[in-house]
Amino acid sequence: MADTAKLGPFTVGRMGYGAMQLAGPGVFGPPRDRDQAIAVLREAVASGVNHIDTSDYYGPYVVNELIAEALHPYPEGLVLVTKIGARRDEKGQWLPAFGADEMTSAVYDNLRRLKRDTLDVVNLRMMFSAHGPAEGSLEAELTTLAELQQQGLIKHLGISNVTPAQVAEARALAEIVCVQNAYNLAHRSDDTMIDELAAAGIAYVPFFPLGGFSPLQSAALDSVAADLGVSPMQVALAWLLQRSPNLLLIPGTSSLGHLRENLAAAEVVLTADALERLDAVAAG
Repeated sequence: MADTAKLGPFTVGRMGYGAMQLAGPGVFGPPRDRDQAIAVLREAVASGVNHIDTSDYYGPYVVNELIAEALHPYPEGLVLVTKIGARRDEKGQWLPAFGADEMTSAVYDNLRRLKRDTLDVVNLRMMFSAHGPAEGSLEAELTTLAELQQQGLIKHLGISNVTPAQVAEARALAEIVCVQNAYNLAHRSDDTMIDELAAAGIAYVPFFPLGGFSPLQSAALDSVAADLGVSPMQVALAWLLQRSPNLLLIPGTSSLGHLRENLAAAEVVLTADALERLDAVAAG
């Protein structure tokens, strides 16, 4: 199993880090332990992580400011991937922000708080439905981002929370280097998409590696993990790593202990018996 994969022109470790959980409860406000948040970011990079996923609406603003405080000046080869398409109100609610002016401001906000002159990758995060991807054209929004890319503010474009039809539309409009969707062992509606993207050399970044498991599915995952002497999260991450070579993982945590556990998942070897039992989880 390869330890690295392509994210556009970048070569990154397949085990990255998602910074969302560094904010306070509900991804809103400051972290419970600012010193630990800084320590997690620094240890992630010191451990070889060179792909960090973030957004200026995490907090809002809090997470990008933490990243800059902890890591700037950034080490060579560190790829920061951010996303736009939402904003937060004073109560922490998630609101769509797809107007051209809103998206342009979001790009400048990310640049300023991350202390970057250009953003490595910006994901257009679609929010047509609160319950997952929903159909609808993304032409206007992606055109705005492509114009900002032409201005030199963004190096590469990605899309998030999208349907297969939206992926096809986006690829016809611009060069897309990654797709970020909910996907895990138990929820595999993107199986065909993943294989098509792999063939095209496009990264797929799954989120919610344990999201939406039924009690029976969780029990089966726990059983496999116990037999292997690892945690259920490590099994779920290891399964994703072996699913397809274009999968890049971004497990998030605000804990040093959980960070180390997540990174160690790259060393977990799933036996043929374990894989067979995990396939039964997917079908359950």
